[in-house]
Amino acid sequence: MSKREESKYKINRRLGVNLWGRAKSPLNRREYGPGQHGQRRKKPTDYGTQLMAKQKLKGYYGNIGERQFRRIYEEAARRKGDTGENLVALLERRLDTAVYRAKFVPTVFAARQFVNHGHIRVNGRKVDIASYNVRPGDEIDVRNAPASRQMATRNLEENRIRTVPGWLSLNAEQFKAGVVRLPKRDEMDQTINEQLIVEFYSRF
Repeated sequence: MSKREESKYKINRRLGVNLWGRAKSPLNRREYGPGQHGQRRKKPTDYGTQLMAKQKLKGYYGNIGERQFRRIYEEAARRKGDTGENLVALLERRLDTAVYRAKFVPTVFAARQFVNHGHIRVNGRKVDIASYNVRPGDEIDVRNAPASRQMATRNLEENRIRTVPGWLSLNAEQFKAGVVRLPKRDEMDQTINEQLIVEFYSRF
């Protein structure tokens, strides 16, 4: 497990944004970076701006390491269309992200754990790989076990305010979510500048 999960709040302060909109984020109290020299603000270089955009995207979608993130980028570059939009769409279609969007869990970090511990099935089969990409027509459901259903019930109740994106359909009573279609860019976080990430990797 990456150290990023252990210091996720520090990422918020380093990047200057509350990535997951959590009330406990220290950014709500201290709007400067962590450490002794955190209050010293320097104008970032073009490289620094691109690097921060990449780090923000990696953090936003949970515990994604550099090697795995680079593979996702390379897959996005091989596909037809805009590389940046392909990249965000591939991240959005990860199973742990879909489970989070369906409100079965409170955070993207909890989603990864929920999937890894075998609480989720796809098309009737257990899938415990968080990076698994869902496709239109896939049906995601919470395993019919007391512990799994209890956690999902609590989270569905507590996350009622959150909306489910249009590319997913939710049947809360049956603990099921269907992948209706591929996600559209305007349904994803609009603060993400994926073109900066494309520029970052174009350097190499």
